[in-house]
Amino acid sequence: MTAATDAERRQLHDNFAALCRIPSPSGSERRCADAVSAELRGLGLTVAEDDAGAAIGGDCGNLLARIPGSGERSLLFCAHLDTVPVAEPIEPVVRDGGWENANEAILGADNKVAVAAMLALARRLTAVQSAVGVELLFTVGEEVALAGAKEFEVGILRSRLGYTFDSASPVGGVVVASPTHYRIAAELRGVAAHAGVRPEMGRSAILAAARAIASMRLGRIDSQTTANIGTIDGGSAANIVPDRCRVLGEARSLEAARAEQIASELVECLTDAANDPECECDLDITMERQFDGYRVRPSSAEVTLAFGALRECGYEPRPTTSGGGSDANALRARGLDVLNLANGTERNHEPSERVSTAALEGILDVAFALVERASG
Repeated sequence: MTAATDAERRQLHDNFAALCRIPSPSGSERRCADAVSAELRGLGLTVAEDDAGAAIGGDCGNLLARIPGSGERSLLFCAHLDTVPVAEPIEPVVRDGGWENANEAILGADNKVAVAAMLALARRLTAVQSAVGVELLFTVGEEVALAGAKEFEVGILRSRLGYTFDSASPVGGVVVASPTHYRIAAELRGVAAHAGVRPEMGRSAILAAARAIASMRLGRIDSQTTANIGTIDGGSAANIVPDRCRVLGEARSLEAARAEQIASELVECLTDAANDPECECDLDITMERQFDGYRVRPSSAEVTLAFGALRECGYEPRPTTSGGGSDANALRARGLDVLNLANGTERNHEPSERVSTAALEGILDVAFALVERASG
């Protein structure tokens, strides 16, 4: 299977820009899903949508399309339709050799580079059949703890091996280890009082939260472990001792036991602060394991296939570890040999998000090479 033609590259860029223009924050993927479905059905493919949307509170489910091969073997490609929240309209433009948003907001390259590449792969494989069949899975809610992938019924898949392109690093990266992730959500309830008249009668929930956070180990704990408090909100007015405060945090580690340990430490800090006599508060707290990490053997079939495809396309494979999760985590936890590959995007989730035109074209060539080598 040859590299992408000039016509395929032009259409790839056109489709990518069109997909980015469609806002699709988690829970609101319907318009993007409809565009993807229309493209696939226009190629003569059947698109099935599951009930994941209803299960996770979104407006759309996961999409699955199959492209038959001449043999029995099948290969899975997976991309997510959702993005993080969109602050401004998305107007994709090419600057200095890369796609960016003309406005101060995300581009949506995470993960629409992969969506566009998978559509381009579908266009070629419906025109020229390969020996290996291909299944295309488009998930929802990936940015909210892989919610859509966790709802997907993997038993309907014919593929046991597959790939996502969802690591924000230069093309050539192969994520061989990804973390286990815990989410901590806490609500502290104190007693409201007039801050200028009877402050001693109040119990500040914000003060308790602040003392808890000050006692936590946050940021990079070690080479494999991180912890963060992402949001804190509470109170109602400057002259009222705040009786409510909500805190949301997380802990991640490539070692599952270490992730649980650090998450438990965050819980202990909140518990100790809530019990402090100076700011005693009631505490409701949950610690949830959001997704499991994985480690892949260098000799595994999915790594071997990926390394070969990357080298064929002129990239030197780089085994990497990641502090982020992807749908590969959820699918591997369900027994599939799915591997996350780098997609060349930069500064994901930031207003300066971008992807070079070369990287976008590169992952399409890698997808073509994966199918060709799997066919062999």
